[in-house]
Amino acid sequence: MIGSLRGRVVFKAPPRVVLEVSGVGYEIEMPLLSTAHLPPIGGEAFLVIHDLVREEGTLLFGFIDESERILFRLLLRVNGIGPKVALAILSTLPVAEFVRLIRDRDADLLTRVPGVGKKTAERLVLELKDRIQDLTVSTPGGSGRDQAVAGLMALGYRREEADRLLARLDPGLPTTELIRESLKLALGRHA
Repeated sequence: MIGSLRGRVVFKAPPRVVLEVSGVGYEIEMPLLSTAHLPPIGGEAFLVIHDLVREEGTLLFGFIDESERILFRLLLRVNGIGPKVALAILSTLPVAEFVRLIRDRDADLLTRVPGVGKKTAERLVLELKDRIQDLTVSTPGGSGRDQAVAGLMALGYRREEADRLLARLDPGLPTTELIRESLKLALGRHA
C-alpha cells in the first residue's frame, strides 16, 4: 500500500498528474482544488496517497494534506459514493467547507457538487453527521497532532481514545508516525 509519494511533477492536466519518483512515473488523480497547490512542471511535490486496487488495476489518488485523504476515505464509506463522486466533492468544496455543510446539515448546498443529487446529499448528511461531528479538520498549517487525531477518528477511534493515545507520544513526531505509534499502543505492541 502506498501512503505517500515525494517526487518531481512531470505532467499536470487536472485532475491527473504524473509524479516521477526514482525514475518511475506515478499517474495520480487529485481534487481540482488541490492541483492549484502543486508546483509547476519540474518542481518537487509531496502527496499523501490513497491507492485503490481493482481487478483492472490500481488507481492512485493524491492529496496535499492528511485532512483531504481522511475526508476522501470517509466519503468512500458512504453507501453509493465511489471515488469519482468523492473526488468531485473534494474538487468543488474545500475540506473545512464540506465539514461545515455536514455539521449544519445543509444538504441543499451539497447538491451543487456535480454528481450529487438531493438523495445523495441527504445520505451524505445522514451517514457523516456523527462521524464528522468531532473531526478536527487541519489546514496545511495545522498541527501534526490535530491531523493525527483526525486520522485516528477516520479509522474508527473516538475522540477521547485518540487523545488518550496521543498524550503518551512525543507531539513533535510527524503525523504519520503519531498515527502509527498510536495504533501500536492501541494494539498493545508498544512498551
